[in-house]
Amino acid sequence: MLKKPKLSFWQILNMNVGFFGIQYSFGLQQSAVTPIYDFLGASADQIPILHLAGPVTGLLVQPLVGALSDKTWVPWLGRRKPYFLVGAILCSLALLAFPFSSSLWMAAGLLWILDAGNNTAMEPYRAFIADKLDKDQHPIGFQMQSFFTGFGQTLANVSLFIFPLIFLGTTGSLPTWVYASFFLGAICSIGSILWSMKTTKEIPPTPEELAALKAEKRGLFHPLIEIFSAIKDMPKVMWQLALVYLFQWYALFCYWQNSSKSVALSVYNATPASNPEAYEQAVSWTGLVNGWYNVVTFLVAFALVGFAKKYSAKKVHIVCLLLAAIGFLAFPQIETQGLLFFAITGFGIGWASMMGIPYLMVVEDIPKERYGVYMGIINMMIVLPMIFQNLSFGFVLRTFLDNDPRNAITFAGVLLIIAAFCTMLIKVNKKYEVLK
Repeated sequence: MLKKPKLSFWQILNMNVGFFGIQYSFGLQQSAVTPIYDFLGASADQIPILHLAGPVTGLLVQPLVGALSDKTWVPWLGRRKPYFLVGAILCSLALLAFPFSSSLWMAAGLLWILDAGNNTAMEPYRAFIADKLDKDQHPIGFQMQSFFTGFGQTLANVSLFIFPLIFLGTTGSLPTWVYASFFLGAICSIGSILWSMKTTKEIPPTPEELAALKAEKRGLFHPLIEIFSAIKDMPKVMWQLALVYLFQWYALFCYWQNSSKSVALSVYNATPASNPEAYEQAVSWTGLVNGWYNVVTFLVAFALVGFAKKYSAKKVHIVCLLLAAIGFLAFPQIETQGLLFFAITGFGIGWASMMGIPYLMVVEDIPKERYGVYMGIINMMIVLPMIFQNLSFGFVLRTFLDNDPRNAITFAGVLLIIAAFCTMLIKVNKKYEVLK
């Protein structure tokens, strides 16, 4: 196999710029969609079900796109780029339409379209890194995506703080600032993807690989057969990572669904019904707080590369999960606005690890001709806990957590501690454990 050429820092940055737009959109979903549902009249225990769009579309779209992109080669576009482009167009159209939601179910329907576009664009990006970079540059490649995750979501969350100060009043059923945030997201989504496509060429297949692609059977159910075959042959380390992800991603959805409500109660003593103005201030402030954890993410992302090389990806992820857990445990106890930034800093460090470091534990055990489908399967490990959370957490919140969003954040902290313990059980191939 030919050795892949080393890319410069700026080349790796350019190829990942598209991740910025994708993550701006995810940032809006994390911090703006729940308040929009509240403005449109959703009750607290409806919120988890209304957020089913993200995990379900991820479960259906990402493995399928991964399997298809492994078998794709378009001479004037490449292997992964056609999916970047289709996903970005779909995402941008949904972002443009979302603020015009006149009912709860219209917003929920548009969220399904938005998530389908985001997942179509995002899945090939993981495989894109594995395609283009050799083993030594995998850490910087995956952590560059953590950097742009932090940067994109920071802009999304800061827009939720700044735009309400600029765009006052309401337009239709929603505050005017919602329009500004989502329109900016549409521009970022398509613009950043086009930048990466223009600046980065994919590595073409060899004549032998191209002949093998053309000889592949292309039946209607072939991608599904490929997904099930890959699951059957999945490396043991991926099964171990799946257990970590069960607790990790269940916890994160608990936080994202309840952070604004928790801040409204702990700092403002408000709910959407009792004091709508104070609740809107809480949403705005939570946007700023969530913006800060994403600032922390892009500030520490590259530092984690050095730690992973020195100490191992596994140890880095354990420490980062524990820091995030401490932040979540402190978050709902805080009654002063400014102190929220200190609590959420731990999650910012954990988020930087979650978006890149786990891939380093498994990527070397994945055959290169199956990068796409296995990156899609890793996403299945993310979205299945989210689906479970959306289906079960309304009951958990009502029955065990007193329907209190502050208790939901505490519960998330406990789950991250369990995830850290499960990470200790992962048996990483010694050949790859320390990336030197």
